[in-house]
Amino acid sequence: DAANTAHEVPFTREFFSVPEDNPAFDVPEGFGFAGFRVMRPGLAPDWISFLGASYFRTAGPDAQYGLSARGVAVNTGLDVAEEFPRFTAFWLGPPENDTDELSIWAELDGPSITGAYRFGIVRSAAHGGHLTRVSAHLFLREDVQRLGVAPLTSMYWYSERDRAGGDDWRPEIHDSDGLSMAAGNGERLWRPLSNPEYATTSSFMDHNPKGFGLIQRDRAFENYQDDGVFYNRRPSAWVKPVGDWGPGQVQLFLIPTTDETFDNVVAYWVPEGPTEKGAEFQFDYDIQWRARDPRPEGVAWAVATRQGQGGVPGDPLPEGVAKMVVDFEGPSLTGLDRDSGVTPVIDALNGRILDPIDAYPVVGTQHWRLTFDFEQTGDQPVSLRAYLQHRDRALTETWLTDAWVSR
Repeated sequence: DAANTAHEVPFTREFFSVPEDNPAFDVPEGFGFAGFRVMRPGLAPDWISFLGASYFRTAGPDAQYGLSARGVAVNTGLDVAEEFPRFTAFWLGPPENDTDELSIWAELDGPSITGAYRFGIVRSAAHGGHLTRVSAHLFLREDVQRLGVAPLTSMYWYSERDRAGGDDWRPEIHDSDGLSMAAGNGERLWRPLSNPEYATTSSFMDHNPKGFGLIQRDRAFENYQDDGVFYNRRPSAWVKPVGDWGPGQVQLFLIPTTDETFDNVVAYWVPEGPTEKGAEFQFDYDIQWRARDPRPEGVAWAVATRQGQGGVPGDPLPEGVAKMVVDFEGPSLTGLDRDSGVTPVIDALNGRILDPIDAYPVVGTQHWRLTFDFEQTGDQPVSLRAYLQHRDRALTETWLTDAWVSR
């Protein structure tokens, strides 16, 4: 109003049309709103939703909900109980910045942490999706073993890589198919998601990262065949730090799943340094809700990852050997052929790379394909890293994954 005064919106059941037999009537008096949604003009679909703990998400450029962001992650993927702090109060008001359309302020509260947040909301950003500007001021009440900044939460069951792991008629089921990273040194990395045999954490050291995100690169309906929840329309979320974040690591935490109803993927930034009682942190960043991650500059990007039985068709199949097939696409590969001197660079930890190794353009497409066999040399999964180069110049982003080999 004219006095720029905040007015509380008290909870009342009269705001809602609730059937008489709905369990909501069993909620004791004194309980308030679970969260809120901001609707687009015409009230369909939602613009952005804050609902539950510190979760929030948007419907993205294709008007389809998918992955979520969180205010903070505390002790994710450890042998201690994970905490889920919640936003306990919100303020909504006119935009503080001229480029925003709405400002939201929030209080965060949890057993080990408290904080204050400001969100600048943009419905139609330059990249074609939504934009959420986040400023987080965090205070630790207790020691925290792992502080996860700008966490993203998603779901991955199976894809073309591990189709045998999904007992369902649809070809692929996932909200995101990879973790994309733009390192502080300019390197672009792609880590395709997987459904592991047990919970796993992968860490990627960095200094002043330029961005990271959980991405749905595969946008083709025929690869999902789901006209109910439209996995091909699920948004991607790209976190772009504002200012220097210093040293730390992007972490990816994966939990095994046997269906699509559980979020089993988390990615976040872990700052280096002590996270002890009394510590204070300030992080500013943008979350771009977009169709896919920004195209890497100067290099091709991975478009598919497949894994299967190793060996050569027609020959006896070797035991304990798997084959990895990675397809790349991008202008850096245009005009090159088998005689152009393109060579693969492949590294393995806890495993060994075996012949046959090949890299070649796929007939009738704009893809280049990298294929190689590998075996596991211990009880831990094989950590693989690969890219294509030409005369010591990287032609593709760096592809990384952990892989199991059936024995």
